[in-house]
Amino acid sequence: MAEIISSATGRRKTSVARVNLSLGTGKTQINRREPEDYIPSEVLRTYMMQPMKIAGVEGKYDVTAFVKGGGISGQSGAIRHAIARALCAADATLRAPLKAAGCMTRDPRMKERKKPGQPGARRRFQFSKR
Repeated sequence: MAEIISSATGRRKTSVARVNLSLGTGKTQINRREPEDYIPSEVLRTYMMQPMKIAGVEGKYDVTAFVKGGGISGQSGAIRHAIARALCAADATLRAPLKAAGCMTRDPRMKERKKPGQPGARRRFQFSKR
């Protein structure tokens, strides 16, 4: 196994991703599976690898990601955040372009909790005057 250059944690919604970067040929693994098998959407796979393209290091690092929680959209966002943080840990000069592209920001939007006495987070039971 190749030597790990840097590692980082990324989060989005309820997903948490741990990413290890190592020098290599640009291979990616998510939970020991190929990205095409794990994330069926091409758009989400492109979104996930966006920090590598911005930094201009496609094909230079191998990415090994372990992700849990949430759905595939949240998981791909968490992996994107973790990759950006790991790239900054490996090379501090990449922080400015990644931050400008919004890759370093943790997306704080989460599902709102259900409130007591209501059918949902904001939904109310129908009002009856009489």
